[in-house]
Amino acid sequence: MESILSCPIVSVNARVWRFWSFVLKHDAMRYISIIPVTVMTFFMFLDLGHSWGDFQDVIIKGYFAVLYFNAVLRTLILVKDRKLYENFMEGISKFYFEISRIDDHQIQSLLRSYTARARMLSISNLALGAIISTCFTVYPMFTGVRGLPYGMYIPGVDGYQSPQYEIIYLVQVVLTFPGCCMYIPFTSFFVSTTLFGLVQIKTLQRQLQTFKDGIGSHGNKNANLQVIKLIQDHKRIIAYVSELNSLVTYICFVEFLSFGLMLCALLFLLNVIENHAQIVIVAAYIFMIISQIFAFYWHANEVREESMNIAVAAYSGPWVELDDSIKKKLLLIILRAQQPLEVSQQTSLRRPHNLYIQLLSSTSWAFSIPADHSRQCLSDDAGNVPIPPECILLVLHPAASGL
Repeated sequence: MESILSCPIVSVNARVWRFWSFVLKHDAMRYISIIPVTVMTFFMFLDLGHSWGDFQDVIIKGYFAVLYFNAVLRTLILVKDRKLYENFMEGISKFYFEISRIDDHQIQSLLRSYTARARMLSISNLALGAIISTCFTVYPMFTGVRGLPYGMYIPGVDGYQSPQYEIIYLVQVVLTFPGCCMYIPFTSFFVSTTLFGLVQIKTLQRQLQTFKDGIGSHGNKNANLQVIKLIQDHKRIIAYVSELNSLVTYICFVEFLSFGLMLCALLFLLNVIENHAQIVIVAAYIFMIISQIFAFYWHANEVREESMNIAVAAYSGPWVELDDSIKKKLLLIILRAQQPLEVSQQTSLRRPHNLYIQLLSSTSWAFSIPADHSRQCLSDDAGNVPIPPECILLVLHPAASGL
């Protein structure tokens, strides 16, 4: 456990998880956070059913319900598979300190750079989450009417009458902090572990280009041992990416589906609302979704591209004067590198960069629907007519309207 907490590339997220007892220890803190946030999420989904008819209200409440559902899902999977996560982080710690002992200034510079990047992203994500969560909780105070940070329906309780209103508001404010800690560190964990995968890949590339340096008089024999070690390192990287996939694949897949739907709804809503304060809030929600998805796909794409560059590094190395047996081993590395290492949602969803572009492209129609047409569908002059079926069809399939 101490080796994990002392490994700088994962220590920020590991310490947050350890504080809440999700991994590395087991005490009451785990239940203090998970159970109340899960109950609150359940009441948020109940409120969605009672809000149907007000399209704008449904979208905003749906956004928070999906956000908290993903936070609970992440945490429950993390707790369920905590041994797998602990072993994975233990392996990261072992390999991290192994790389830190390599006598190569370029590798050490690379390690420091990616470690600083991982820590900066982890800390900034927590800080940004705290700021945005604070905005979520204080926004209702400036609306001029009684409102809650997150819509909740508790059967038999009028949440807008005193003292229930004040109690529910306070509970939501308190639960926002553990909810933030349940959600954000997982994204930072994904980014940090992906960055460490890049460290291993770039270290292998560097060693493939310089493995003949300092091998002494027994050139071919020592070079053969070096190449065998590089093949083992390559196999270790392949296993690392496979293990990372097994830990995050299905969580990322659920978020891909849920956030894709919410992005469509929020972009559509942005085209309908006229209140400037609401436009700012909705734009902030959209930014959070896009930045969240971007964090996954950008770093996953880097792993893919750099894993293919292993072949280039092997070919550009000092292989010309080596024995044929060594050349064949290098050829094995080159051939394996033709199949990129990918962190993907499912085996059918490859090429993360292209998938990110396709997601944004496929949701852009929601913003391109003419505002006048959507307003006509959503309300009459009074602004409170329930949504007719043809408008549901318009949202789900814009081509049906002839646009």
